[in-house]
Amino acid sequence: MKPVRIGILGLGTVGSGTVNVLSRNAKEIARRAGREIKVVQASARDLKKERACPTKDIKITQDPFAIVDNPEIEVVIELIGGVDLAKELVLKAIANGKHVVTANKALIAIHGNEIFQAAQNKGVMVAFEAAVAGGIPIIKAIREGLAGNSIEWLAGIINGTGNYILTEMRDAGRDFADVLAEAQKLGYAEADPTFDVEGVDAAHKLTILAAIAFGIPLQFDRAYIEGISKITESDVEYAQAFGYRIKHLGIARRTEQGVELRVHPTLVPERRLIANVDGVMNAVLVKGDAVGPTLYYGAGAGAEPTASAVVADIVDVVRTLTTDPNNRVPHLAFQPDALSDLPILKMEDVKTSYYLRMQVIDKPGVMADVTRILGARKISIEAMLQKESEVSDDSASVIILTHRVIEKNMNAAITEIEALATIQGEVTRIRIEQLNKEWD
Repeated sequence: MKPVRIGILGLGTVGSGTVNVLSRNAKEIARRAGREIKVVQASARDLKKERACPTKDIKITQDPFAIVDNPEIEVVIELIGGVDLAKELVLKAIANGKHVVTANKALIAIHGNEIFQAAQNKGVMVAFEAAVAGGIPIIKAIREGLAGNSIEWLAGIINGTGNYILTEMRDAGRDFADVLAEAQKLGYAEADPTFDVEGVDAAHKLTILAAIAFGIPLQFDRAYIEGISKITESDVEYAQAFGYRIKHLGIARRTEQGVELRVHPTLVPERRLIANVDGVMNAVLVKGDAVGPTLYYGAGAGAEPTASAVVADIVDVVRTLTTDPNNRVPHLAFQPDALSDLPILKMEDVKTSYYLRMQVIDKPGVMADVTRILGARKISIEAMLQKESEVSDDSASVIILTHRVIEKNMNAAITEIEALATIQGEVTRIRIEQLNKEWD
């Protein structure tokens, strides 16, 4: 049987890693796929650049459209990133009857519905395991391994840059700006780190996971997104005093009212396994009704961890080249005509617990005013801590942990508290999730 011919769009870090894995493990991969897999063409912006992979048998071009239009290529691997050009190339490859493998989370989160429909119409596959959590096979786990379950919720550390920053802030007692600068020097954060530290990257990935978990269309534009740039060294310290760690989580949860789709800093009990995932590592906690909580941990980025997922997708595609297109595993786990119309909840309708930190003038009656406002909104206090201010002698930092409450009630309470003459500046609010089996 002839080898399956592969074309790679983008021969950078992940592209080179993919070539290396395919080359190094060629025999093992062929045994699994049933056919030899051969990279015959790749695109790169700089033809003279030295590559981190063997390119002797690969025709390299600056024109990516030459690959998607090449009649000899059966599978196109999209690794160029971005959205506009990637979308054009992927749709052209599909129109030409080629299967596609991509690591592009933004492309799938924003344009996946259109891309999957085009692929279904043409009878080809679009595989995207590498788009979420690097080398962790989380998409396959939810889509296939947990197919017998009704997924109730999932929570993930799905951006290594943010996790590295929060880990360093906790372990070394450093502030956000200092750790971010170091992350940029180490190559963990981009020169413009907005997508990572403000949660956009995680929201792309969460959108994909939620669609697969709950059988809903991809709806990135409805995700609530909040970053970690306002987290202080003091917040990390106070969280620990209460037995929590701060993690930047993507959370998707099915409720009777709809689906929660949210990315934000979250206090997690330090005894939870996911609270102990440190550095640039990723982890996703998934709760199924039959299996209970399951945790998936591993490298969320890097040349070969991501290439591991890309190559796994290539093997899946090769295995199904001759199968009936109508009997393949659906792109979003559920049959296309069986997707649910469950709405995405607005953040103000989400129920959770809260960590509140406020700077107060140290005088009698201040806390009575604060607790009165919280009580009027039916917000009960679980714990409270008062610390001497590092700013002035006549003020103090007050930290309150609350029980679960609808967010719009908390929004109203915070507005009232900030209007008090005895409150200095804004109230810091971080959500708390227990991530236990009984999530009420």
